[in-house]
Order: sequence, then structure tokens, then C-alpha cells
Amino acid sequence: MSKIDEFALVLQEDVRLLSEANGLSMEEAFFARVSDTITGSGEVDLLEYFHHRGTTQSGIRVDGWGGDPKRGGELTLFVVDHADNNDAPTLTGTELNSLFKRPLRFLKAALDEGWRNRLEETSPGFELSEMISARWKSIQKVRLLLVTDRKLSSRVDGREMTDFHDRKVSYSVWDINRLARIEGSSLAREEIVVDLEEHGGSLAVLPAHMPNSPYAAYLAALPGAVLASIYERWQARLLEQNVRVFLQARGNVNKGIRNTIEEAPEMFFAYNNGITATAEAIEIEDRDGIPTLTKITNLQIVNGGQTSASIHAASRAGKDLSNIFVQMKLSIVDAERAEKIVPDISKFANSQNRIAAADFFSNHPFHVRMEEISRRIFAPAREGQFTQSRWFYERARGQFADLRSRLTPAQRRKFDLEHPRPQLFTKTDLAKAEMTWRKRPEIVSLGAQKNFAHFAHQIGKEWDKNEAAFSEEWFRNAVTKLLVFRKTERIVSDAASTWYTGGLRANTVCYAIAKLVHDLDEEKLSLDLQKLWLMQDISDVLIDALDQYAEVMHMHLLAPPTGGSNPTEWAKKKACVDSALAQEVELRSDLTDLVVGVEETRSRSASGKRDQLMINGIQAQTKVVEVGAVGWEDLKAWAQKTSMRLTPAEAGILEAATRIRHKPLSEAQAIRAIAVLKRASASGFAPKERT
Repeated sequence: MSKIDEFALVLQEDVRLLSEANGLSMEEAFFARVSDTITGSGEVDLLEYFHHRGTTQSGIRVDGWGGDPKRGGELTLFVVDHADNNDAPTLTGTELNSLFKRPLRFLKAALDEGWRNRLEETSPGFELSEMISARWKSIQKVRLLLVTDRKLSSRVDGREMTDFHDRKVSYSVWDINRLARIEGSSLAREEIVVDLEEHGGSLAVLPAHMPNSPYAAYLAALPGAVLASIYERWQARLLEQNVRVFLQARGNVNKGIRNTIEEAPEMFFAYNNGITATAEAIEIEDRDGIPTLTKITNLQIVNGGQTSASIHAASRAGKDLSNIFVQMKLSIVDAERAEKIVPDISKFANSQNRIAAADFFSNHPFHVRMEEISRRIFAPAREGQFTQSRWFYERARGQFADLRSRLTPAQRRKFDLEHPRPQLFTKTDLAKAEMTWRKRPEIVSLGAQKNFAHFAHQIGKEWDKNEAAFSEEWFRNAVTKLLVFRKTERIVSDAASTWYTGGLRANTVCYAIAKLVHDLDEEKLSLDLQKLWLMQDISDVLIDALDQYAEVMHMHLLAPPTGGSNPTEWAKKKACVDSALAQEVELRSDLTDLVVGVEETRSRSASGKRDQLMINGIQAQTKVVEVGAVGWEDLKAWAQKTSMRLTPAEAGILEAATRIRHKPLSEAQAIRAIAVLKRASASGFAPKERT
């Protein structure tokens, strides 16, 4: 069986589990399963499921939208083609044309006021068409996506852009091959390949590394128009390695940069610090003795995102960039080392804020610890079951499938019992539940990628402040929060026959939980996550409470201020949260047996930190022994040779580590020794290989 066929079977199983667990149609469950993959690829920031199907004669259909028309000037509409059959015929060009016509017909109808007025005001189709009508003047591009579990015919190699009401329309297909390719990639990204000839021309560069150095770097004066063109094509994907920029600089125009562009463009190179960038590979040609850069693979701007976004914004505003040049420092880091080195470059290049460097990366210590705990501890068996199981944290895309595929059939059966697929969760799943519990539903409503960026930013700062807080206790609580989140999704879906009107399910879920958490906080109480962890389920009493809160929040979201934004946009605003949390909700259920006081919660957290500190010490002692006395001697010699800065205490511990065969280090000493080792490794130290 091919890898594509294996992926298709796993995807089919995932979709059915999602459908059963959350009460979704198979089509919506398919969309829910793959939407994070699509947004994670960087092609679109956010995808909202808004299904509308017209009459057979009208040919109108749309399944949702994405992008940010107000800020980015681009509207994305998508349709879902879900066959749920691995033997389904390939998708032909004729079918493709027919499928793409449906959202275009919806778009045309959405601009017709009479058609909009005939729709039911609470329907997703009405909200989406109202948004399109209100934003139409700011929309400059339209992107149509087709999401399908079929294979696109090899005879279809693309589709040229067309025009609609003076807007360019582009077409994109996410078929089973593309989904499998992206999810099979450890970075879950398609390559960024910048052909400079397509963006204004090749670039003369100055090598800035020694001939025999393992590290390559170049300096260049990058024309502003070229930078603007590159940013126009990839935008936020260029900033993935820079959390601060990803959160703050998306399209924002820095006033100082803007003034220089408008008033003194010839001084831009002198006034601006330029950009620091990395790439996994480049192509350089010798042109008349001058090294000339022609192609860049997987370009990342790790410092200078404000500069890049501001120049792009100036270009979009029609400003003259012909006299603008930007200093660029480009470091070449191969794919194998990118996840380790690029975060360090990002951290040290960004002097404006100290942010945990690898917030976006699967090898950040937070993610590594969560993975380690998830592989080690078992969840209690549910009532009526005898088998304990684990919640599998997938810190890098595809870990679960990759690990499972390397097992024998007998091992795989054991693995499946210990790691049920419904208990698989990713970084974005964790971020969604945690940010909801932090009472930030407006951030969760921004979509998986933006929410994860905010989550990573907060966790990075908290990790630097007190990494011991992220203990087994923290992990169990986080998983329990996710369990409650998923159960609430099902509660909302099941309410379709009573209060749930359809649409806004994700927003309703996060607002309902955030409101309940807030109301308990006001009473100095919180849900007893320890008890829920032991149950691995939620009781009928909590189901009733969540159903009640979800109904109230759903009605709140459906009633944005008069003259304000539509419900989806309303859900993303802080004012929506403030208004929601201020509402009075009189609980119909008694949660007495499911809550604990704030002092008990603090006591459990403190106990978890103490346990984690002990684990850290044991792990550090183990690592010290693994390095061995000879390895520590190598580090001592390297530190002396490179004049590495060591405090007297660190020098003493390093000396003691060279004698561990006679006397082991204490836990505290081992922790400090490993910290020195990590610092040295980041600066280029590597123990000598010995046979």
C-alpha cells in the first residue's frame, strides 16, 4: 500500500471519529480535520465553516471563507468535495470547473441586496453574504479553494487567474496528495522558493564567512521594491520564526519607517537597521566576477519584520520605492539544523524584546517536556473499562502516524490500545483549550494559527520565569481542559434541535467555557480538574451547566451591537468578551461536588512544581553521566580555548564534572552543569567523537 493510500485510510478514520464524537456531518468533520493543515501551511490565516447551498437550479454553494478582507484586502471562499471513499475516481478538469463555479455564483449573489434580504437572518449564508457586501470595496483579490479527499487528475496542472468585478480571482486545490505531502512534512509547510528574477532581479551579495567555515552568511543591499514584492507573495509565512513580529507587525506601518519612506527615501539605508534573514539554501551565480544571488529557499525574516511589513504597506499605498534600499544579513542554515539554529538567530537578533526564541518550534523545551510527559504517564481507565491509556501529544506534525507505521502488526494493536486516536492532540489543540481557560475567547476566535502565536508568546515568557511550573500536574490539567473543550463541542452540536442555530460553534464553545471559568473565579472557585482527570469524562451536572452557558453565549454572539460587525467578527473583539463576562447567568445545576477553592488549586500547583524540580534534578544527573568525564574534559578545554565566560561557581562545577567517576554531582550541581553545556553547544561546542 502506498503512503498516500495509508494516509487516506487514516484520514478517513479520523473524520469518522470526529463526526461521531462531535455530532458533525461527515463533510464538516472532514473540513475540521484538515483545516489546521491548510492554515498551518500559510496559504490562508483562518478558515471559517459557513455552509450555504442554494437550489439545484441556482448552482450556488459555498462552505466557508477565510482571510482578512478588512486588513489584507483578500477574500477566500472554499468548497468541500468529500467522497469518503478511497476508491473514488480522480477529480477531472471538468468537475473542477463545475465546483469552482459554485462559490463564484454565491459571490455574485452576495452582492445582490435583494438576494441577501431573502435569506434567513440567522443563517450562515446571510452572515457571510452581509460580510462580503460590507467589505467589498476593500477586497482587492478573491481566492477560491477546493478541499477534497479525492486525487486531482494528473492532467490538471493548474488554472489561470480570472477576473470578477475588476478583482483578480485565483484558484487552489487541496486534494489528498497535497494534504498527505504537507502532513508528511515535519514542518507542515510547503517550501518558500524565492526566484529573485520574478521579483525585480537578482542581487549582488558580499560573502561574510570564512572559506572553510561550516556557516555561510552574506550581506546585500535589497531594493525596497524587491522586498515589497517578496512580502506580497508570502507575507506572514516569512515571519514564522519571529513571534514578536508575527503578533505585532502584520501589515502595521511603523510611523518612523513610513516617514523615512515618504520624506527621505535616499536615507533609508542609513537610518534603518535592515533585516536579518535565514534560508535553508540559495543559488549564486558568478556574473563578471560578482557573486549574484538568484534564488532563496525557505527564506525567513527573523528580525526586521516591522521594516518588511511597513515597506510592503507603502508599496500597496502606491508610494515610490525606487530610492529605497534595505540592508540584509542572510544566514544559510540547512534543513536538518534549521529548527535548532534559526530560533537562536531570531532570539539574538531581536533585541527589542526578550522572547522565548523557539516559541513556534517543536523543539522548544516546553513542547519537548509535554511530549515526554505524554509518553510517560497513563490516564485512569474510564468507568466500565479496564485498560489505561495515554494522551499522545504530537509536538511535530506526523509523529503519531510515523511512530505507528514503524511497528509490527502485534505492536500496532498494543499501541492503538494504549494511544486511542481520539486522545491524540496537537500544539494548536493545546493552545485552543489553554487560551479558552485563560478567558481569551476573542483570541481563540482568531483561528488556530493566530491563537497559537499568542499562546506561544505567553508560554515562552512563563517558561523563562519558572519552567518548573510546567509539571505533570500542569499537563494533566491541560489535557482535562482539552477534554472539557471537546465535550462542549459535542454539547453544542447536540443542541441543534433546541437552541443551537448552526454556525459559530467554535466561538460558542470557547465563550461558554471562558464565561463559566470567569464566574467560578468570581466566587474564588475553579473546576476540580483533578477529579475530572480521574473520571476522564464530565458528569451530567457539568454537561447541563455547559449547555446552559453555551446557549447564553450563542445568543450573545448572534446579537452584535447595532451597526457593528457581524457575529463572526464580533466574536474576535475584546468588547465582545467584556460584554459576555458581564452577563448574569443563574446556574440551573449544582456544581458543588465539581469545584475546589483557590487555595487548594494553588497547593496542587506548588506540589506539581516541587515534583518537577525533583524530576529536573534526576534528569540532569542522568545527562551528566551520559556526557561522561571525558566529555566534560572536552568542554573544559573548549571553554578555556574560546575564553567562554564562566562564573567561579560554574568553573568549579565544570571541574567537578570531570571527576564524576569518583564523586557524582548533586542535583543542583548537575542542573547548573547542563546549563553550561547548553550554552556552549549554542556557541558551537560539540564533544569529540570517540570510537
